[in-house]
Amino acid sequence: NLQEMTELDVIVVGRGGGSIEDLWAFNDEAVARAIVACRVPVISAVGHETDFTIADFVADLRAPTPSGAAELVVREKLAVIERLVDLYARLKQAMTADVTAQRERLHFLARRRVLTDPARALRDLYRRLDDLQGRLRLGLRAGQRQIRHRLALLTQALSARNPAARISADVALLGQLRGRLVSGAAHGVQASRARFATSVGRLESLSPLAVLSRGYSVTRLPSGALVRSAAQARAGDLLEILLHQGALGARVTEVRERDERHQV
Repeated sequence: NLQEMTELDVIVVGRGGGSIEDLWAFNDEAVARAIVACRVPVISAVGHETDFTIADFVADLRAPTPSGAAELVVREKLAVIERLVDLYARLKQAMTADVTAQRERLHFLARRRVLTDPARALRDLYRRLDDLQGRLRLGLRAGQRQIRHRLALLTQALSARNPAARISADVALLGQLRGRLVSGAAHGVQASRARFATSVGRLESLSPLAVLSRGYSVTRLPSGALVRSAAQARAGDLLEILLHQGALGARVTEVRERDERHQV
């Protein structure tokens, strides 16, 4: 059974020319079924080009003659050599093009400023720093000149006026205002104390610390957000529990979004 031979690439079924009786064996049903069942490609080369048998129609390929089948199976040596030469030329051309492209890229990278003059960027930054320092010094000097000018104008205006009379009147007015201020301040302090005491009472009634003193606590996430629902935390999260006195650090071991206990 030829198809069991693993080293076979193709099978040629053929015979030289002859009468129809000589070629009749290739019309046999058993031969045709064997050709169809063969796993190796089969070339039919029976008789002359004008002869046709059932084997020609069931084979993978029909050759006009046995010699034609041999030409189909084994290529001419010259064609193989030409193919190899063509592949070598194409491979050489592809490798040359790739080497040329890589050489051009290397030359391009070698001409970049960061490689040819790496200190240039630092020099540019130093020049910009010097320019900013010069502008800062000019701005400070202009501000100082403006302040000295305004101070001179104010000094001149103050010298043009005699402040002695105004000082006497202002001293008398100051005494009157001081008396009013003292009485008003005393009355205001008393009223403020009363309002403060009222506000303190209201604040103490609303203060979270007062709630904490009754045994409650406040739970916060590491971000500082208050935990109002179990859905805000996951198992393994760190929590901070604020008590009336002090605080506790806790880690979540279980999350129950619905508490089955009786509500207090």
